[in-house]
Amino acid sequence: MSTKFGALRRRVLTPPVSETTMEVRGFHVKSPEAKTRLEHIGEVFLRGYAFAVEAGSAAEAEELLETVPRDMRGFAYEGAGMGAVVHDSLPGHSGRLTGLLAGEGRHHDYMIYVGVGWAMARLPRFLWPDISRTDPLLRWLALDGYGFHQAYFKTGAYVRTPAAEHPFRWNGGHDYYTPNAIDQGIGRALWFVGGTDPEVVAGLIASYPSHRHGDLYAGAGLACAYAGSATEVELTRFVAGAGEHRWALAQGSAFAIEARIKAGTVIDHTHLAARVVCGTTAEEAASVCTGLRPSTDGQGSSPAYESWRRDVAAELASLSLIRKGADQ
Repeated sequence: MSTKFGALRRRVLTPPVSETTMEVRGFHVKSPEAKTRLEHIGEVFLRGYAFAVEAGSAAEAEELLETVPRDMRGFAYEGAGMGAVVHDSLPGHSGRLTGLLAGEGRHHDYMIYVGVGWAMARLPRFLWPDISRTDPLLRWLALDGYGFHQAYFKTGAYVRTPAAEHPFRWNGGHDYYTPNAIDQGIGRALWFVGGTDPEVVAGLIASYPSHRHGDLYAGAGLACAYAGSATEVELTRFVAGAGEHRWALAQGSAFAIEARIKAGTVIDHTHLAARVVCGTTAEEAASVCTGLRPSTDGQGSSPAYESWRRDVAAELASLSLIRKGADQ
C-alpha cells in the first residue's frame, strides 16, 4: 500500500510531467497526432516510475503496472525500472528491482534495464545498482537508457552540439564499448527529438561523426518500431535514407519487435515496422533475435551483446537477399 514516504520518494529525482511536453523540450512537432503520442508515452513512463517508488512492495507495484493498457505497458515498466533503482538506493530499501524482474516484469526485461539507465543518469555514482550482478547480456541496455536520458533532457549537449566522446566508465564490462551502447540510446531519443519524422531524424543523425551513425540508426530503428507514429511511406523513406546503415536500423527494429512479442504488447505498427524496416513478419524478426541470442558466458574481446546485434543485422540482410532471389 502506498505511504506518505512513498509519495515523497516519487518526487525524488524525477521530472514533472510538464517537462515531457514537446514545447518544453523544444522537440520537432510533425503532427498533432505524433505530438500526442510522444507526450502520452512520457506520461505513462512517469506513471510507471510512481508505481515503483510509491508501492509498498514489488508485488504491489506489479499489480499497478498490469493495469496500464497493454499497448503502453512497456513504457510503464521502463519507468518502473528507473523507480525501482531509486527506491533501492534509499537507506533501508532494497529488492525492488530484483522483485520487479522476477515477476511479470520478466516479460518486459528489455524495458526495465533501459529504465535502470535513466536512474543512473540521475543518481550519484555511489548510489548506482551493482550492475555486475545483473544479466551480462541485457545490462548493456542500461547504457542505452542512460544515453536516451541525456539526449532527451540535455539535448543541447547531446544532440544540438554533441560532444565527441562520452566521459563514462562503469563496472559492466568492456569500457571501450560504452560509447557505442550510449549512442544506441541517443539514437532512440532522436526519434523523439525529431518528433517521429524520419527525415528530421535522419538529418539529426547526419550531424554526428560518421563512425557513430550505425549505432544511432540502430537506436532510432528500435524507437521507430516500438514507439511508432510513422506511416508506411515514412518508414520506407527512413529505410532508404539509412544507406549503408540500413541493417543496423533493421536490427534495432527487430529488438523492439521481439520485446513487444515477448511481452504480449504487439500493436498494428509492430507488424508494419517488421514488414517495412526488417523485411520480415513480426514473428520472423523476433525469431531471428531469440534464435541468435548468445550465451552470456565468456564474452571475449567483444561484448556478446554487440556480437548478437551484428548477427541479427547480418541474418536480416541474408533473409532479404534470399527473398529477392526467390522473387526473380
